Amino acid sequence: MIRSVLKKLAEIIIILVVLSFFVFVLLYIAPGDPAEKRLTSQGIVVTKQVLDAERERLGLLKPFLVRYGEWLFSVIKGDFGVSFKDDMPVAPKLYKGLVNTCILAFSSLMLSLSLSFTLGVASAVKKDGIFDHIVRIFSFVANSLPNFLISVLLMYFFCIKLDIFPVIAAGDLQGLVMPVLSLAIPMTGRFTRQIRAEILNRMNEDYVTGMKGRGVKNRYIILNVVRNSLGHIFTIVALQIGTLMGGSVVIETIFRWPGIGKLVMDSISARDYPVIMGFVLIMGAIYVVVNSLSDVLDRTLDPRISE
Repeated sequence: MIRSVLKKLAEIIIILVVLSFFVFVLLYIAPGDPAEKRLTSQGIVVTKQVLDAERERLGLLKPFLVRYGEWLFSVIKGDFGVSFKDDMPVAPKLYKGLVNTCILAFSSLMLSLSLSFTLGVASAVKKDGIFDHIVRIFSFVANSLPNFLISVLLMYFFCIKLDIFPVIAAGDLQGLVMPVLSLAIPMTGRFTRQIRAEILNRMNEDYVTGMKGRGVKNRYIILNVVRNSLGHIFTIVALQIGTLMGGSVVIETIFRWPGIGKLVMDSISARDYPVIMGFVLIMGAIYVVVNSLSDVLDRTLDPRISE
């Protein structure tokens, strides 16, 4: 058990190091100069001497491997560096943005799961009925619409026409509603279809046929099917968590929700490399850890899955 945990931990570390290295390479060869961007934003006249001095101060004149090595060792010590944009520590910025993004992602996930689980199971039980057709149409439409289009439509009707919610989220509960709905609607359509398919697949197995032959009541059959489907459903949800955390960038930008997605978009515009690298590392860690925990949970719920 301990050996398996250590092996998994080593795999996670290797994945994150490789990921950070490739992202560092992409930022290194990307067009744009962080020093020039900073000086321009401050209204300073950019001359060669001033630009070289700023590059030296930011450490941009060091060789690539030296810069990457210094950054990596700093991260290992818990220091994500200093922002190129305002000379503020990166870690508190990332922490504050991550908390707001987690609130948004968790709220969207809970709303989506409560709706999709109910709709998916009911749709599978009432297969080919009117309710099933309605749910399938909803799933198709919701899953087909991109997040930004849903955001614009919700903003138009509820923020502009009806004036119920604010256009710009203020970081409070009222400002949370529109971003949550924008993320939850397409996710509900996707989850509903996947849960319905999983339940139908399980209902065709031999043990269900045997239970029906023995005269077991339908509700007990459904409970058994749902219980046996939980492992696969949790895997689907786990895969979505990483995507949800990173995919909230567009929604946070549209509604100005103060999450880590909006922070990284502003940092990309400002060529703020330390913040971008911190974002990539945190998102990568969340994605890898969540999927590893999903594998463990899947094996726990279904012992037939081999390690």
